[in-house]
Amino acid sequence: QVPLVESGGGLVQAGGSLRLSCTASGRTFITYAMGWFRQAPGKEREFVARITWSGAGTYYANSVKGRFSISRDNAKNTVYLEMNSLKPEDTAVYYCAADSNYGGYRTAASEYHYWGQGTQVTVSS
Repeated sequence: QVPLVESGGGLVQAGGSLRLSCTASGRTFITYAMGWFRQAPGKEREFVARITWSGAGTYYANSVKGRFSISRDNAKNTVYLEMNSLKPEDTAVYYCAADSNYGGYRTAASEYHYWGQGTQVTVSS
């Protein structure tokens, strides 16, 4: 088990910024690739970003490329999602997830093994 706890969500105006954090318990954080997903009301959960175990590989959904940045601090067991130039369509519950396949590019939610409880991000127009 890899308990994950997200924080940093909130209400922001369009064009603003937020930074989400996700902290894991346990010593195995470094062996997992980490991802961020989001789910808006009435929609499927969708991939946002992924970072490999070392941080050397990062991947983004086209909808957030150039605006969002994923990073991790393995010493703190924490992964971050820096979100800039936020748009109303970014409004969703954001989830972090851990994938024991620690490399590569994987975007399907079913490929991730552990999930946080989610944090709400609301962008007003």
